Amino acid sequence: MHGDPMMWVAGIRALYLQALLPRAVRGVMENSTAFDRDAWGRLMRTANFVGTTTYGTTEAAERAGARVRKIHGMLTATDPDTGEQYGVNDPELLLWVHCAEIDSYLHVLRRSGFPLTDAQADRYLAEHRVSARLVGLDPAAVPADRAGMAAYFRKVRPLLAVGADARAVDDFLLRPPTHPLLIPAREVLWRRVAHLAYASLPPYAHELYGRPAPEPAVVTRRLRATGTLLRCVPARLRWQLPPKHILGAMARLGPHARPAPYKVGH
Repeated sequence: MHGDPMMWVAGIRALYLQALLPRAVRGVMENSTAFDRDAWGRLMRTANFVGTTTYGTTEAAERAGARVRKIHGMLTATDPDTGEQYGVNDPELLLWVHCAEIDSYLHVLRRSGFPLTDAQADRYLAEHRVSARLVGLDPAAVPADRAGMAAYFRKVRPLLAVGADARAVDDFLLRPPTHPLLIPAREVLWRRVAHLAYASLPPYAHELYGRPAPEPAVVTRRLRATGTLLRCVPARLRWQLPPKHILGAMARLGPHARPAPYKVGH
């Protein structure tokens, strides 16, 4: 799944969703000056972590997880409503970030036409208890199937809200800082991707952000059309994009190795 080009749309959806938990997004805002000055670098570091835990060696994944846990253990934030100081490695916050991310990956890829059965979708969620452990979560506390994930979102729904921090994330995702010469491309390409990612959010997220929810059938058609188009780009060309984890894994495994999408359904 993680070799599919729709992962970029899914990643943006995850950011929209993660911003809805005030304490989680406050932790990002207080501890990441890079959000404004090195936004692209931050996104690439996230992509590098996902790529390492997906396609890297066990040792590389464990090192990446240890690095994340060490950084989170040193950071604190202040509750925007109560003024309480808390650690960004709070398990409840880590669980929200994890679930919003993994749910977005699964939701966007399946809705865009990636061929997964319900059993395979449950397996995908179960496998991600490993990545949850790497960032400091107890795997037993992480949803391991679609039913568990749905129950988790029902539980956390009353805690979600859109405040100033979520608005800042929304503004950034619609108009990320870029070189002046690239602004036309941002308006033509990036905004289309961001709008599509936003459109794929659940209805309660549209309600919280205060923008009308698009017709679900229309969104599904757009996701499928976009997925079909992007999957026409030769895989070898797509894999050249950084951080190139797929090519690295194939080099380790040998010339006949291929990512899982080439084997699904065969």
